[in-house]
Amino acid sequence: MKKRFLTKSTLLVCYLLVFALMLAACSTGNESNAEQGKEEGSSAAAKTKIAYWTIDRHDMDYMQQQVDTYNATNQDNIEVEMKVMADNYNQAVEVAFASNQAPDIFRSGDFQNYVNKGYYAQLDTLLSKEFLAKFDGLLVEDIYTKDGHVYTLPNTGQFWRLLYNVDLLEKAGFTEPPKTLDEMVEYAKKITEQGKSEGVYGFASNFKNGSGFTRPAYASGSLGSESSHEGFNFQTGEFDFGMYRDVTEALRQIKVDGSMIPGAESLDIDPLRAQFAQGKIGMYVNHSSEPAVYTSQFPTDIRWASTLVPTKDGEINGVTWVNAGGYIGISAKSDKQEAAVKFLEYLYATELRSEYQEKGLGLSVLPYVNEVAGKPELAGIEGFLPTKYDGIYPATPVSITETKLEGKKFSDVFIEYILTGNQELDTVIEDLNTRYGKALASARTEGLTNIQANPSFSAKSLQGSLGE
Repeated sequence: MKKRFLTKSTLLVCYLLVFALMLAACSTGNESNAEQGKEEGSSAAAKTKIAYWTIDRHDMDYMQQQVDTYNATNQDNIEVEMKVMADNYNQAVEVAFASNQAPDIFRSGDFQNYVNKGYYAQLDTLLSKEFLAKFDGLLVEDIYTKDGHVYTLPNTGQFWRLLYNVDLLEKAGFTEPPKTLDEMVEYAKKITEQGKSEGVYGFASNFKNGSGFTRPAYASGSLGSESSHEGFNFQTGEFDFGMYRDVTEALRQIKVDGSMIPGAESLDIDPLRAQFAQGKIGMYVNHSSEPAVYTSQFPTDIRWASTLVPTKDGEINGVTWVNAGGYIGISAKSDKQEAAVKFLEYLYATELRSEYQEKGLGLSVLPYVNEVAGKPELAGIEGFLPTKYDGIYPATPVSITETKLEGKKFSDVFIEYILTGNQELDTVIEDLNTRYGKALASARTEGLTNIQANPSFSAKSLQGSLGE
């Protein structure tokens, strides 16, 4: 049998024929699509599709409804695809940017990391001055802005309060919640005396992890201090954990009095909530997610309420720290930033944000929302609504400092003292100041933080920024 070989010219002819057939097919398809487009309307062919990533699960049904409404009603031919991510959100974002598959608009995460790696677009170059004016006084450096540029915006926050069982307080002879730390110790002791035989204790905290200390300490310490938050003195630019002396001594006294729920050293937050719902705990400190918890996760019939966390003498020199990180960022690598901006503006519409709050999905830190929003549809939420004594603090270098820290973190050290009292508190505070000071100096030398002293800082100036 003779072998036949195709010449280069023959191959070229074959390729051209195939290419021509493909063009013809595409042309036919395009003509068909064009005809279909005429029938369906020319706007359908001009859709700009953008990807929106979020980690929030608690509101995904509501937000999907909002996305669907936007897709059906916007006049800019924009179509948004919302994707609710699983755990490890920050890692998923890292992988997406590394592989050029990043979303166009996404839920904010690790602010410093995202800015340093160039993930965020500069919103001040994309949004109008009129729109950004809605956030005047809220755009804190190193949380929403960096070096004069806006990268993400605030939305909702966690508002910290002392939760208390109204019936247990009344049974112990109290008609109002405590306002000072000494009163909190006294209340816890009397509640325990009244109810210990029935397994009732005056106070609880989830000391299984560091938040068992930071929940009450951040709230009380920052509310009582004009200069400091997270153990960092903004005026001096150094760490001074003396701001937590009073609340630490109060929690230690509650433990010594036997008013702390047994097993607090291994207690996690959900078992604590379960016992509070059963009427076994007089008081504890947590944030504004609790009303939803006692409506769905741990339904309860007990009478409970919330109030500002007590300070040493009842005086308020600062504000209760509101945990309110960034909400939305736009990808610096997106080629659809204009569409992403329009969707971002939709997400910040007064009607949407007000309804979001009214449904109990989150408490807004935005004054323009709180001015018009009705009371949320959630039992117990009224005590968590923003007051003049809630505020967003500037960023502190605590997390960066702890990457250079030698020895135990401050939360673990204070918990150990509260539970055991094995050292003098002055010694504990002095050691923490020394170790954190050394670690902070190292972090500054390596350029990991540029947060410096601000002698003019006053936490009192934050009062009234979120509510009345």
